[in-house]
Amino acid sequence: MPLVAGVDSSTQSCKLVVRDAETGALIRQARAGHPDGTEVDPEAWWQALTAAVGTAGGLGDVAAVSVAGQQHGMVCLDDTGRVVRPALLWNDTRSARAAADLVAEAGAGEAGRRFWAEAVGTVPVASLTVAKLRWLARHEPAHADRVAAVCLPHDWLTWRLGGSGDPAALRTDRSDASGTGYWSPATGQYRPDLLEQALGRRPQLPVVLGPAESAGTLGALPGGALLGPGAGDNAAAALGVGARPGDVVVSIGTSGTVFSVADTPAADATGTVAGFADATGRYLPLVCTLNAARVLDAAAALLRVDLAGLADLALSAPPGADGLVLVPYLEGERTPNRPDASGAVHGLTLRTSTAAHLARAAVEGMLCALADGLDALLAQGARVDRVVLVGGGARSEAVRRIAPQVFGCPVLVPPPGEYVADGAARQAAWVALGGAVAPQWSVGGIGEYAADPVPTIRQRYAEAREHHLARLADG
Repeated sequence: MPLVAGVDSSTQSCKLVVRDAETGALIRQARAGHPDGTEVDPEAWWQALTAAVGTAGGLGDVAAVSVAGQQHGMVCLDDTGRVVRPALLWNDTRSARAAADLVAEAGAGEAGRRFWAEAVGTVPVASLTVAKLRWLARHEPAHADRVAAVCLPHDWLTWRLGGSGDPAALRTDRSDASGTGYWSPATGQYRPDLLEQALGRRPQLPVVLGPAESAGTLGALPGGALLGPGAGDNAAAALGVGARPGDVVVSIGTSGTVFSVADTPAADATGTVAGFADATGRYLPLVCTLNAARVLDAAAALLRVDLAGLADLALSAPPGADGLVLVPYLEGERTPNRPDASGAVHGLTLRTSTAAHLARAAVEGMLCALADGLDALLAQGARVDRVVLVGGGARSEAVRRIAPQVFGCPVLVPPPGEYVADGAARQAAWVALGGAVAPQWSVGGIGEYAADPVPTIRQRYAEAREHHLARLADG
């Protein structure tokens, strides 16, 4: 029975799983941490990956390995393959002005947004690579002049695993390329004109591979396994949970994402829905919020409890928290696009000045922001047959039980797992087995949570959100 490995190189850590290629049975796993910050030397990712590989007993017995990674990050290489400067991560918001400038250069107001939506499926925001390249050109021209190749975190790690050292060997996949701002899911082609508009010239870009094409062989570590094309983290998560058309996945990690598997590309001129590609040849319209599981972390720290204690407190308060609302823009926000925003608490009274009310408001506020994303997908024509809840935040009992009240429908919760790494492993099996479609691994132990909808939760949140955004606009 061949074995395959999947890697999840996320913002916070590197996770590795080794699974049976045919059944998906977990054989072994490991993880290693990443440094904090919104810019990171990519070498830290490599060190974490090799540490996880060592802990897991190596890759000498695996037939194929694929890497999934955090999307959008900007990794710049010179003509010798050396990293020019620390990589800017998706959550680095210094490129917000650059994104706005790129949109404005395409036309005033809606015209600019529509141009980008039709060109590449996504209206630039601070997180996209194209905006970070514009920032680099404007603020670090000496570094920009050295850039010979641009890639993404998962591309760079796959390239390092291959061991060639030649930037011409860079490879990527549709899902991650679709988050750059200069590759079109609708046409399957790069837009070098948009790349040049951002950076001032056209550096080398990774070759975009199909879902089961090999990116080469493992050369930097023992074993000689095939390398899969890899994927962006959300596309890998969809593959890991076996999402199909009609499924909406809500992922609560460092960021929050709401995405669906679709047969046609999306082009949302409002900029709310990003028209990404998935890891199977389909499409993955997606809404992303910057603030998700860390909202729970912050609330728990403020209340001096652990996450289980926070869940207990939240569930002891009534739905709607008696009118206490948390607008969870603790790290700025991407949806809505307010990178300099802060959070706010509304409805604080003597009655609501309790730990339980604040805990409830934190959970509900985070979920309401994600529910706004679900509404945006529906407005773009998404079909919703099932809502699947994944990510670290989905482990909270409060999140599981409150989500149906906020979303207005039952939610399915797979057992806790590393679904991004699992999706990468499933892709590796697809490459190793050479089939027409990815192997059909089952996800057992899925729980269903249902509750009566409580529309007032979202109504009050919407009022607080709009009031808060209006105050921010007034300065």
